[in-house]
This record gives sequence, structure tokens and C-alpha cells, in this order.
Amino acid sequence: MARWEPGTAERLQRAALELFTTRGFERTTATEIAESVGLTERTFFRHYSDKREVLFHGQDELVRTFLAGVDEAPPDASPIEVVAAALGSASSVFTDERRPHSRTRQAVIDENPALQERERHKLASIATAVTGALRARGVDELAATLAAETGVTVFAIAFTRWIREDEQRSLADIAADVLHELLTLTAAAQDSGRLPR
Repeated sequence: MARWEPGTAERLQRAALELFTTRGFERTTATEIAESVGLTERTFFRHYSDKREVLFHGQDELVRTFLAGVDEAPPDASPIEVVAAALGSASSVFTDERRPHSRTRQAVIDENPALQERERHKLASIATAVTGALRARGVDELAATLAAETGVTVFAIAFTRWIREDEQRSLADIAADVLHELLTLTAAAQDSGRLPR
């Protein structure tokens, strides 16, 4: 059996997605994933702690790209401007070439409540990291939390739109549009005088 070839993790990921799609996540084993690309179960576990992690292996990279956007924002940027920079940075990871993979991955997650919970945990981890980065910039706790949670919500909505079959816009453009819509809604509500101040 083949072992330790370059790109092994990616081969396992592609095989897993194909099996999850055709057989279902629950009915697919780590052994079957490994064997489908000529590898051993032991090799699978060198790359992934379990079959679920095949779907979530990029979480650390995503957190890093959000935090890179926070770091690159101008020192005098408002919390929401910092979040906009973080969204732009994170969106850059999701190229047009990744869209089919992202669609397939999300379809697998949408079919499994435990995977949906894991996805929510991933988003919560991003919000926590961004909140910490905003606090390190001197933003007070409430503003940092609101801005970070808003950013993650905008990202989640934009991502859902980005993976639609008929969507052609970049994730960065969609995220910017979603954030703009949110800011327009809040400004209109504030201007109406019906919200408490």
C-alpha cells in the first residue's frame, strides 16, 4: 500500500468527501476512506484524529486569516472597520476553485446534526479569537464582542450565499454586501428614533 506520499492529506480529504456524499457520513469509516486511495487506516490517523476532522481540518488556517485581517487594519480603525478587514482577509482563502469543494463539504454537514454543531463550534471559536484580538487593540469588551459576533454572522451568511449553485461573485464581495446591508439596517433603525439610545 502507498505510504507517506506528498499530498496524502488532500487525497484522503477528496476520498472522504466522495464517500460521505455517496454513502453518507455515518456509514463511512476511516478504514474505507484510507483503502479507497490505497492507504492504511494507520496512515489516515496520522493525518486526521477522526473522520469528522477531514471536514474541519482548515479551521486553524481560517482563524489565522481572520486575525491577519485584524492585524492589518489601521490603528485608528473602528471595531466594525477592523471586522470588515478581517472578513476581507478570511474571504481571500475561498477562491473560485474552492467553491465546488465547499459546496460538497457543506452538503455533507447539512445532512448531519452533529456536524452542524461542530460547524457552529468552529464559528464560535473564530468569534472568540477575533474578540480577543479586538480587546488587544484596546476595544472594550462589549464592543469587541458585538463586532466579532457580527463579523462571524456576516461571514456565515455570505458563505451560504457564495456556495449557491448560481452564485458567481467572490466571497469578499458578498461579505462586503452583507455587512453593508447590516449597517444600513441599523442606521435606518437608529434614524427612526424608535430604538432606545
